[in-house]
Amino acid sequence: MRHEQRLACLALFAALAMTGKAVAAELRVLSTHALEKVIEDVTPEFERTNGYKLTFGYDPANAIKRQIENGEQFDVVLITRGAIDDLTKQGKILPDSRVDLARSGLGVAVRKGLPKPDISTVEGFRTALVSAKSLVRSTEGTSGIYFEKLLGQIGIAEQMKSKIKLGPSGRVAELAARGEVDMAVQQISELIPVTGVDLVGPFPPEVQLYTVFAGAVSATSSKPKLPKP
Repeated sequence: MRHEQRLACLALFAALAMTGKAVAAELRVLSTHALEKVIEDVTPEFERTNGYKLTFGYDPANAIKRQIENGEQFDVVLITRGAIDDLTKQGKILPDSRVDLARSGLGVAVRKGLPKPDISTVEGFRTALVSAKSLVRSTEGTSGIYFEKLLGQIGIAEQMKSKIKLGPSGRVAELAARGEVDMAVQQISELIPVTGVDLVGPFPPEVQLYTVFAGAVSATSSKPKLPKP
């Protein structure tokens, strides 16, 4: 994962280095929470090296896409590749600025101290979900939308209805850490940083969903071309 984060950091710098023309001291970045840890790691070095302050807006990829379509101003966006491609078709993104940053799969975490079920097979995964007293998923993030459909595909949608809590924007595993639920489902990159939960593991290969996250520059950014680190 460290190697992937390093590649993502370098790609983020490259994307920032391709912004616009006029001088300004601030760069506005819209990002999914899946890349928040990477951003936290690279921001101090970038600001120190380039003399620019980065400001951030974090939301699920679908929410950010909607914000941009509704006129939200930004310089760099870091969301799913599919959303980036859609925004490029709409003229919101500079086509040549698109950079793939990382690929993440979905995983399961439990509140620290609880038993970690075996979810290596689809049957084990199904049993673990049905046995959980409560579970949180994102409301409109890629992971939450897919998980809702997956429950129907593996035949436990009705059994899970009363157990599921819809999480707010951000790392939904924080609800498990606070004791509000026992289990959390989200991108693995969003589960790992949460203190107070244990990562059980990834979804079984047969039902896994890998998401490519990418960065790109706004077609209307007024920021200068920055020196690469």
